[in-house]
Amino acid sequence: MTGTKQIVTLPGDGLGPEVMAEALKILGWFNQHFGTKLETSEGDLGGCSIDKHGVPLSDATLDKCRKADAILLAAVGGPKWDKVDYAIRPEAGLLKLRKELELFANLRPAKVFDALVDASTLKASVVKGLDIMIVRELTGGVYFGEPRGITTLPDGQRRGVNTQVYTTNEIIRVARVAFELARKRGNKVCSAEKANVMESGKLWREEVTRLHEAEYKDVTLSHMYADNCAMQLLRNPAQFDVIVTDNLFGDILSDEAAMLTGSLGMLPSASLGAIKSDGKRAALYEPIHGSAPDIAGKGIANPLATILSVAMMFRYSFDMHKEAQLLEDSIEAVLAKGYRTADIMSDGAKKLSTSDMGAALLETLSAAKQKAA
Repeated sequence: MTGTKQIVTLPGDGLGPEVMAEALKILGWFNQHFGTKLETSEGDLGGCSIDKHGVPLSDATLDKCRKADAILLAAVGGPKWDKVDYAIRPEAGLLKLRKELELFANLRPAKVFDALVDASTLKASVVKGLDIMIVRELTGGVYFGEPRGITTLPDGQRRGVNTQVYTTNEIIRVARVAFELARKRGNKVCSAEKANVMESGKLWREEVTRLHEAEYKDVTLSHMYADNCAMQLLRNPAQFDVIVTDNLFGDILSDEAAMLTGSLGMLPSASLGAIKSDGKRAALYEPIHGSAPDIAGKGIANPLATILSVAMMFRYSFDMHKEAQLLEDSIEAVLAKGYRTADIMSDGAKKLSTSDMGAALLETLSAAKQKAA
């Protein structure tokens, strides 16, 4: 990494500020021990922004995010804002941020740590060593298609409409991300859609196939209907390396894959934009868990998903591959020592608070660096 990197942190709501505090300590450790220049500034997103500014994403925060080298988000939302207008709910701020920065590719890893293999609801023999990457198209499809809305029909019935729509360019750019990732992993891509009943799915399959034939013949490509993919994730998840799919199916399949690992508190994500002419790209990193207002402020939240999001930021935004690997290996080492937060607690393990887990990780990082020296 060369030069100072500007990171906008968005602690958000619920347990967000607690887990973000531990992530900031990790960034500080790397600045101190690796000479990195990672500067952070805080912004408001979600319910906290509604309280302060009347909107879930202010122009000031959006502008700050546009200028950043990377964005680190913790969590948004909570029952406090359930009755606000749908257009300004906390989650609308996140959707707007993704849309405005054109963060079209969502990377959701589902990796089972050896120490947590028994936390999965599936047999250990099925999930041991599991390492899947789901690439979800994030700014198109049914969540953004027009027309949409709820109307009242002449006979008094109400009708809700959402439109599933994709263009060639939207499909190709996210498929390219999947193929490039596969080349650095197991070299396999499975494209999931519903080409048997949806024209958008038929287009998706055709365009992914065309891109594969033109540029990525070295990568093994398979196609699977999304419902079958959901079943196969439970039946034989090890068959997958990289799964690429649309916004709606990606939302569902990535949550299913997440639970194969046993805890949402262990899983990070990245949302990436296109690489610009200067080599930079907009990028948002966040844990996949929610704001969990029921445990907020109790000091029991698991910070590891947010910290693993930092590792993804190191890898995909800053080319800090050595540092990312050290961080991931240290998390695995902490788990191997039997340290757990409440969400991943098991018999014989030692339960740690949010801050204690952060401290244990910092201690492990320091020991690993000293050993390497």
